[in-house]
Amino acid sequence: MNLFNFTANFGSEEACRLHFKEQRDKIGVECKCGSKEHFWIQSRWSYECKKCRSRISLRSGTIMQSSKLSFLTWYKTMFLMSATKKGFSSKEIQKQLGQKRYEPVWAMVHKLRKAMGNRDARYTLEGMIEFDEGYFTVESSEVEQEKGIRGRGAVGKENVAIMAESTVLEDVENGKKSTQCRYFKAKVLTDHTAGQINQTIQESINEKSIVFTDKSTSYVDISNFVELHITEKSNKETTKETLKWVHITISNAKRNLLGNYHKIKGKYLQLYLNEFVYKLNRRYFEEKLFDRLVIANITGL
Repeated sequence: MNLFNFTANFGSEEACRLHFKEQRDKIGVECKCGSKEHFWIQSRWSYECKKCRSRISLRSGTIMQSSKLSFLTWYKTMFLMSATKKGFSSKEIQKQLGQKRYEPVWAMVHKLRKAMGNRDARYTLEGMIEFDEGYFTVESSEVEQEKGIRGRGAVGKENVAIMAESTVLEDVENGKKSTQCRYFKAKVLTDHTAGQINQTIQESINEKSIVFTDKSTSYVDISNFVELHITEKSNKETTKETLKWVHITISNAKRNLLGNYHKIKGKYLQLYLNEFVYKLNRRYFEEKLFDRLVIANITGL
């Protein structure tokens, strides 16, 4: 969606509310009693359960729950976050919205990033999967600073597992092989142990998949959780061919985060990666990306 279409369709608080209700009605509203049948009370802008008569506000059960920011502010933020591949920092979004306080904007943006991650977590990768890890520079923690890591060295490294669906293609004329990527996942790891890797594989990859990795000792048990595990010694050829897409993704993610955000704390790195991967997986959605983000707002709590 471009700026002119957004302004034409969502130029007022009422227009945003009506659109949000329309999308929520399509998805359905479920009461705490389990009933999915409701009355709509226009004067209260809320649903009333036909069974137990409990009321559910339009925001309740979505990531906008408890937020005091207007629907228009949320919609403008979702538009900004979906308008470009690179995205905006919370500070820049605050500036564009004309908001006086930074904290509510920061919380809103991170809630949207969390919803993006929750939305993608519903799906597992399948087929042929490339798997590798990359180290991302983050702002050092208070513990690290207390240990004397200060100044330019006051940074740490977070280990991130990157996974990519990679389909092998062969040119029928010359027999040359290449790979085509589909969907991706990224998960910040707490450590580099086999246990952490195994958990990530189980959560992220379909058990009938074929997984390609290097010969890291942390990957010794992967074959227990997938159809086939193929390993190759890490070298230039592995980077360019077998694990091509994960290394491209690691490089692009680092460039994206470095170009948009001055500092990222380790505990928030996953949220930034959520946004990067969410957009990457929907790179062909174009103007529909805004609509998908509205749905993530409703279902991504």
